[in-house]
Amino acid sequence: MPVYFFWGADEFRMKKAVRALCDRNLNPDWASFNYEKIPPEQSDAIIQGLNQAMTPPFGMGKRVVWLVDTPVCQRCSADLVAELERTLPNIPDSAILLLTSSNKPDGRLKSTKLIKKYADIREFDTIPPWKTDQIEHQVYQVAKDVGVQLTPQAAALLGEAIGADTRRLYNELEKLKTYWPQPKQALPPEAVHALVATSTQSSLQLAAALRQGQTDRALTLITELLTRNEPALRIVATLVGQFRTWLWVKLMTESGERDTRAIAQAADVGNPKRIYFLQKEIYGISSLQLQNALKLLLSLEYSLKQGAPETVTLHTKVIELAHCFKPV
Repeated sequence: MPVYFFWGADEFRMKKAVRALCDRNLNPDWASFNYEKIPPEQSDAIIQGLNQAMTPPFGMGKRVVWLVDTPVCQRCSADLVAELERTLPNIPDSAILLLTSSNKPDGRLKSTKLIKKYADIREFDTIPPWKTDQIEHQVYQVAKDVGVQLTPQAAALLGEAIGADTRRLYNELEKLKTYWPQPKQALPPEAVHALVATSTQSSLQLAAALRQGQTDRALTLITELLTRNEPALRIVATLVGQFRTWLWVKLMTESGERDTRAIAQAADVGNPKRIYFLQKEIYGISSLQLQNALKLLLSLEYSLKQGAPETVTLHTKVIELAHCFKPV
């Protein structure tokens, strides 16, 4: 397929995919003639990209035209839609038209419907920190790509230490591959402990401290997260995701549902085996407590987006949140 659309906030993974696409289709000796990168600020960028994609390559290999951070799936005039409709189905196999965007395509637009019809669409969005099963799956995928075998304990430890930061994940696995003296054996957790810098402060640990009503620990964690320049809204997004998951699990359990697959689907948990551990985490906590916590978190998010001072606002709400779970 000569048309590709890559989107998502994980810039590192997207750039790797772009390089791989170019390497597969460009002849190195003719790349300077057949590679065109068109920035979004360039006037008539989309029209120029479509015209270039219709131009035969010079010499060997294919022509690659890359429309960087294009807004075509966020806003698109009727004239551009007509041009897309005329050009996309006729791009020759000797050319590759690549469109990239950090934003999710707006499915309501005609331009997006055309892209879906004629393009290979790939998502490169960042995995939310609370989706630990997806993060661990990504660890295994990157380890396979790098050529490192991991024990389950090592994979879990890397996921906890690095989260969804794919750039750092690749760097750390390359380092482990270089220094691990037994490449044919699966990497043990001891090697990760020895070579990967891990942090004991994370937003998920903050969520656990709040759930347990540990006000002092929660305040310490929030201070350390801010000291490490962790964005306040990202901290809140992680907390909202985690508390929403706990609430769904609690509501489904209270309703009498015993099928872990059904609970996992409702709570948007990828691995049904995690439900048992989530149920243990919220044992003794009521759905009302979790609902009150979510209300406070949404109020906190609103305050931050209105420009409230981060440190004072976070500290105040953390105290209120921990109080929701104080033993009576």
